[in-house]
Amino acid sequence: MTAVFVEDGPDKGAIWHFGEPAKEQRALDEGKGWADLSHLSVVAVSGEDRLKWLHDLTTQHLLEFGPGIWTSAMILDPQGHVEYQFNIVDDGESSFIVIDPTFTEGLITYLKKMRFMLRVDVGDATGEYAVMRAPGAVTDIGGPFALVPRAELDQMKEAFNSTATQVGTWVLDAERVAAGRPRHGIDTDFKTIPNEIGVLNSTVHMNKGCYRGQETVAKIYNLGKPPRRLVMLHLDGHAVVMPPPGTPVMNGEVKVGFLGTVARHHELGPIALAIVKRNTPVDAQLMVEGVAASQEIIVQA
Repeated sequence: MTAVFVEDGPDKGAIWHFGEPAKEQRALDEGKGWADLSHLSVVAVSGEDRLKWLHDLTTQHLLEFGPGIWTSAMILDPQGHVEYQFNIVDDGESSFIVIDPTFTEGLITYLKKMRFMLRVDVGDATGEYAVMRAPGAVTDIGGPFALVPRAELDQMKEAFNSTATQVGTWVLDAERVAAGRPRHGIDTDFKTIPNEIGVLNSTVHMNKGCYRGQETVAKIYNLGKPPRRLVMLHLDGHAVVMPPPGTPVMNGEVKVGFLGTVARHHELGPIALAIVKRNTPVDAQLMVEGVAASQEIIVQA
């Protein structure tokens, strides 16, 4: 197999595909695919107070977070906008946050500022640990994942290769878009709030104590509707080149949103995530840089 690598963006340097994306996606669908995600950053949080501290800082309920369990979480700004989104796992002694490299430095700086007198330590553990998408049926956060010491990475790759097929980010993106899971920084902007992107009762726990930005989330959840909503777009497959993330989504002459991740799914064809205004008619024929697009609802209008 000849690997083709991602040339830019948060996955730069990762394997994009091996020349047969449809075959790779079928392997992933069957629970027989694995991927090298060692380009992602790992932030370690240690100390006796780590779970209570992370519980208070994030949107996730972590007080009874058991070892080896993967979940997702966000950190919001005071107005409820998404600042950081990540997956997290605990091994009984430390919690490990997996995040896009773009946000690593900012997250570590923020966490260190919030330590105060608590028994927690924060550091970049990317040099010691790597993340892999392990074989198995897809989970609600895109796993199963494996956190592997980098010294054992080659050994783990050999073990996965003995029973499964290696896949690239092409396949992972296609599965994620089809499942309606947004990726922060690509499918979101600086105004995005959790209510808009379908993460309530998953990444955002709705029955926990106060955290920064919770007032906005709770108010909109209980009293109103978000100004925008996440949708999946089915794009016209006749287009040779698909528009990039950030391209305006148009309803006639009116801009109603922006494009996020674009993927080619082995069954659905060209698909994408987009955030559009809540009042955009669900049956509107949208256009994205000359490419026709129809909506599939993820967040209800």
